[in-house]
Amino acid sequence: MQTDPVGKKLLEIAKDQLGYTEKGDGYTKFGDWYADNVDGDHDSYFKTAPWCDMFLAWAAFKAGVEEQAGQFASTVLHAKWFAKQDAFGTEPVPGALVFFDWNGSDDIDQIDHVGLVERVDGKQIHTIEANADGYKLMRKVRHMDQIVGFGYPGKIKVEPKTEQKYTPKHAAPAPVEAVTGQVPAAAVRTQQQDGAPHPGPVVPNQEVVLGGLLAFVLCGTVALAAGKAAAAKAPTAPPIRVRKRGRHHRPAVPVELPTGLTPADLDDAESHTTVMPVLSLAAAHQAEDREFWGRIAHLQEDEELAFWDDLHAESTLTAANAPVAAPVAAPEPVRSAHAVPNVFASGPNIR
Repeated sequence: MQTDPVGKKLLEIAKDQLGYTEKGDGYTKFGDWYADNVDGDHDSYFKTAPWCDMFLAWAAFKAGVEEQAGQFASTVLHAKWFAKQDAFGTEPVPGALVFFDWNGSDDIDQIDHVGLVERVDGKQIHTIEANADGYKLMRKVRHMDQIVGFGYPGKIKVEPKTEQKYTPKHAAPAPVEAVTGQVPAAAVRTQQQDGAPHPGPVVPNQEVVLGGLLAFVLCGTVALAAGKAAAAKAPTAPPIRVRKRGRHHRPAVPVELPTGLTPADLDDAESHTTVMPVLSLAAAHQAEDREFWGRIAHLQEDEELAFWDDLHAESTLTAANAPVAAPVAAPEPVRSAHAVPNVFASGPNIR
């Protein structure tokens, strides 16, 4: 009588655990493991529940045969699982799971207990059982009159796990002619078998090269058109007007402060004095200057700000060549003490 190959692995695990005894409250490490790793709700009930089948679930995990042996806490469901897969019978086999009904029926729904068959001696079945005698993992000797049937884990069919290597879609090998410039020999043989006259030396990749050139020209044309459209939408003057050497733009006529009043006085009075509109405007200019130079001081004036000078010169030249129109006075830009000039919307990168 051959030992079930999967059940043999379970027996090896079970022998190492012989003598394990549950705690006074029924706690076992096998029920604890089952609650944490098998039960989806992590119900603490299993930590002190009858543990004969939960031990087999733990042993299957340790042996790496969960799919063949199953992982259950219910002996009835476990036996039905074997029966559903044509792996349940009445022949005692070492390594098989043995299911008991203490009333001696053959009803799978009346199963009370489960263990492992260690060996068979005539009509005596030598087993290793968890929760035997209600508290211990130990060897027992049983008789067939209390056995409903046996589950054979070696008969459970498990699909082999195959590793599928990932192949990127863009990694397909290029055609031979695209790499070597040679026509495949099979194509040459087909032409010769058809009897068609050989047209002479074949120039490889004429269509490929021509198609590539056309694609390059087409892409270049589209890119050029897109560039022109973007240039047409670009403003003809920089958002912030900067004079030579990077001086920040000020109004043509500076705002004059009242006699005896300095910007320092404004700073002192700002927190507790309601300032007249004309004074607020002067303070706004001063704060704007500080904000501007604080942000732009780290730029290299001669190199970075040359961008604005070139753009200004270009816009001036464009305006000189354009038809002369009646001058329209541009409204003075509205300043806000909370607005920060966006000098970095375009132009040189900031280091």
